Amino acid sequence: MTSNKIDIAHTNQESALDLYDSLLLPRLIEEKMLMLLRQNKINKWFSGIGQEAISVGVTKACYKEDFLLPMHRNLGVFTSRNVPLYPLFCQLFGKADGFSSGRERSFHFGSLEHRIVGMISHLAAMMPVADGLALANKLRDNQSIAVSFCGDGATSEGDFHEALNLAAVWNLPVVFIIENNGYGLSTPTSQQYACEHLADRAIGYGVKGIRVDGNDIFAVMNAMKEARASALKDKPVLIEAQTFRMRGHEEASGTAYVPKDMMAEWKTKDPIVRFEQYLRQSFNYTDQQFSDHSKQLREMFKTDLNKALLANDPSFDEEVERAAVFAPQYRSSSTPEATVTKNVKKRFVDAISNALSQSLRVDEKVLLMGQDVAEYGGVFKISDGFLSEFGEQRIRNTPIIESGILGAALGLALDDFKPIVEMQFADFVSCGMNQIIQNIAKSHYRWTQGINVTIRLPHGAGVGAGPFHSQSPESWFMPHAGLKIIVPSTVEDAQNMLYSAILEPNPVLFFEHKRLYRSLRETVPVKAEWTDIHAARVLHEGNHMSIITFGWPVHWALDIAKEMEVQGISIEIVDLRSLAPIDWSTLIGSVKKTNRALLLQEAPEIMGPMSEIASYLSEHAFQWLDAPIKRVSSIHTPIPFNKNLEAGYLGQHRLKEHALELLNY
Repeated sequence: MTSNKIDIAHTNQESALDLYDSLLLPRLIEEKMLMLLRQNKINKWFSGIGQEAISVGVTKACYKEDFLLPMHRNLGVFTSRNVPLYPLFCQLFGKADGFSSGRERSFHFGSLEHRIVGMISHLAAMMPVADGLALANKLRDNQSIAVSFCGDGATSEGDFHEALNLAAVWNLPVVFIIENNGYGLSTPTSQQYACEHLADRAIGYGVKGIRVDGNDIFAVMNAMKEARASALKDKPVLIEAQTFRMRGHEEASGTAYVPKDMMAEWKTKDPIVRFEQYLRQSFNYTDQQFSDHSKQLREMFKTDLNKALLANDPSFDEEVERAAVFAPQYRSSSTPEATVTKNVKKRFVDAISNALSQSLRVDEKVLLMGQDVAEYGGVFKISDGFLSEFGEQRIRNTPIIESGILGAALGLALDDFKPIVEMQFADFVSCGMNQIIQNIAKSHYRWTQGINVTIRLPHGAGVGAGPFHSQSPESWFMPHAGLKIIVPSTVEDAQNMLYSAILEPNPVLFFEHKRLYRSLRETVPVKAEWTDIHAARVLHEGNHMSIITFGWPVHWALDIAKEMEVQGISIEIVDLRSLAPIDWSTLIGSVKKTNRALLLQEAPEIMGPMSEIASYLSEHAFQWLDAPIKRVSSIHTPIPFNKNLEAGYLGQHRLKEHALELLNY
């Protein structure tokens, strides 16, 4: 599992000194940051001192078109890619002129201009993102790779394993770098894994494994060149770079848990000390020359650093912060055709399939990924026939993974693709929550462009599928800014809202009710058209009460409205359609008109979407209410399998009773 030596000739003094400067610059910046930390001018620092050969060596061995996904201790990636120092320092200080405008800390950012995609705190979370970026490279056949860094501790995380497996199955041009620095915070590697070497894990995934001395920059560059060549030949690579963390996990942690003799041993292996020995031996470099180099580099970044220290802090503007969550909403610029549109009868499931196929035909950047979506056509047969029409590059079966494929979708979106991910059942999205709420949702607010990812989620009860295939998890995502949550209830909405979601330059969770797939039919236009996915809609006019609902319960409400119409009672039905954002003006307009509000949901009664609707209407529409707000929900139990038990569980079972109570208040 060790690298075959490829000689990198550094006999040229000029190139050797350039490499020395590249190693020394991040070290000198770090030393200055540690001084500023002691002066209380910054509040945290994650030191990479002693590990510079990995960051610099990998970056120098890569091409400028290659994507790099660094971590906390990879300052050398940024400096070696010539990221401008003033905004970099502003980023590190949390200043307004930083890459994230003060919204993010230290290295939790990137620069697509420099092909750098920054980290989040959750270990290994960016590794599947590297898969997506690598897939984008492969689809464009541009002979570039993606390189993802992680520490030894991250190799225990699920995303590490999902990312390696996906890379191997899809033969992606990606390299994963493990910076094995001996400790995960204070936990030594002996308590983290039992295999002899982390690189040994490569063979289990069918990828190439390389072990390298991470403090020898020549060895790192040799290994990276070998790995890059392999990755471009459809063989992903896992590199374990053995190094050591000379300072605490972050400065407040200290290093008291590290044996003193171990620290002393690794100090002699310092990559800069070793490179200076090479320069002495090869070019007779002297201590004075090293000192001059150090002085010149300090002077080089001094002005930018001092300017950044004095730069403005961001000022809070609520309107600006709220606007930063999403990229501007997509709006169609075309006018409706003057000709009469042909209408056909479709089922709910047909409308979704049509929106997908139309999107795939119109835009080659659209891809569909998920379990069994290719040859099998999806468990609900929505993508049946897609493989033969659009090909295996765009209709992609995945391993049984959720987090990994969601991370890959983010990577694709960062490189301007429009991935659609099908969760086989909405219930399984819990395995991918971290990627959705921590990575995808927060990405644009933090530093990136808009993230065009559409996540399809077949949800809901009514089909006797039991506790793990019947849930309505929409409200799980509502607290997390950065996600648009769409729930269509009609065939036309299923077609148009999915088509519009795929055009939207923001993450969209698109919930499709399984009960409606083949039971609901309507005559609708042949082609999908753009619609405002933010807007609620009054489906049935009324004066005596408003039922505010969404999804399958819309049809419960229509049934009860029809039944009560015979008794002279007119019920207004408002279909939310979107749970994020919520069209409050339409809701309040309806309550002003009817003076009564019944909030109907399929989800259980505790913390469902209607809890938020009730709170808002209580605060903003109280003066127009002639009765308390009534909520009708499913009961607070798991969803039972037996159809009799399921029917009693659902809010539909109690709807008429509660509607009459509200009308008679």
